[in-house]
Amino acid sequence: MKVLVIGGGAREHALCRSLSLDPDVTALHCAPGNAGIAEVAELHGVNALDGAAVADLAVGLQADLVVVGPEAPLVAGVADAVRARGIPVFGPSAEAAQLEGSKAFAKDVMAAAAVPTARSYVCTTPEEIDEALDAFGAPYVVKDDGLAAGKGVVVTEDVATARAHALACDRVVIEEFLDGPEVSLFAITDGECVVPLQPAQDFKRAYDGDEGPNTGGMGAYSPLPWADPQLVDEVMATVLQPTVDELRRRGTPFSGLLYAGLAITSRGVRVIEFNARFGDPETQVVLARLKTPLGGLLTAAATGNLAALPPLRWRDDAAVTVVIASHNYPDTPRTGDPIAGLAEVAEQDAPDAYVLHAGTKRDDAGAVLSAGGRVLSVTATGADLTTARTRAYRAVERIRLDGSQHRTDIAAKVADEAAQAPGA
Repeated sequence: MKVLVIGGGAREHALCRSLSLDPDVTALHCAPGNAGIAEVAELHGVNALDGAAVADLAVGLQADLVVVGPEAPLVAGVADAVRARGIPVFGPSAEAAQLEGSKAFAKDVMAAAAVPTARSYVCTTPEEIDEALDAFGAPYVVKDDGLAAGKGVVVTEDVATARAHALACDRVVIEEFLDGPEVSLFAITDGECVVPLQPAQDFKRAYDGDEGPNTGGMGAYSPLPWADPQLVDEVMATVLQPTVDELRRRGTPFSGLLYAGLAITSRGVRVIEFNARFGDPETQVVLARLKTPLGGLLTAAATGNLAALPPLRWRDDAAVTVVIASHNYPDTPRTGDPIAGLAEVAEQDAPDAYVLHAGTKRDDAGAVLSAGGRVLSVTATGADLTTARTRAYRAVERIRLDGSQHRTDIAAKVADEAAQAPGA
């Protein structure tokens, strides 16, 4: 099959890498892509937010499947534009993508489907904001209602900081703080059948020890040795299937990747947020562990044939990804710096560790430069989390990017605990 992937970040590089390893994928294209994706796919300079242009490209390529990676094109209706031309698309309609595009819409769907989540208020005035902050107290959780590239959420003990963030949003959701560890669980769905992937955990804060501002994600790992073995079944029954059923009942079936961000609280599992696409950087570790060919899986979802697919197959290996970010990320990142060491990782660490590009481009001389806040995702696998971590950080040390930053504690605590567990 011929596959066109839309997007240009590390998530799309992970998708393209897995698709390139699928023997049924005979041609792979990406728009707009990045310097790393160019090594496995043919790039096209098409605006990912322009539905008509993406649809024209898909028709011109005679694509058998289009995979829409990022949230903004989905909310903008790019999947609808491609579907209207008769090409199967992995990704929800603009209407269904409001599950991510509007926190208020997601809360409404969860209430109708009896999905467990935090109590919340939707606020549009200063008075409503003050009442909601007062009702919940610290720590304050304030979420921009719309898309904010992973940076629209503030969790703080300081009411002035919480109020300032709320006032900067047109519409804001203020909710109770959820205690306990967070888990990301992806599910592939065709609008009826729901197939869960393996859970992962990401690290949102910029600095070691979960300090600093929220980011789009600084690293991730999978599997979760500390998680209840029944977690996936529980989330399927109480969160994922009811949500898909409710959207279908409303006449807006959700087809694509449904991402549940979860808190494992003292009162049980609660949904923090939904996303309408693969999460970044969790995709990097989840796909590193998936043995089932990705092209067939995504096509089954796009064509409504997911129920006929055999059970997914997974590698026993653990996976860890570490994000290398630009100087000053997540504020105003510096870009245009040369990146060295990529060839060394490919020569000395592959196939156990590899680099997925996020914000990169090539200059006229062919050198790879930084072109975004999160620049690279260094991903590694191993028999256990300790081995995967060691391999990932060994590869990270080979990368040279002036002023870059990365967390040194991705999966450290859970790897140590797993190593010390009885029978380890």
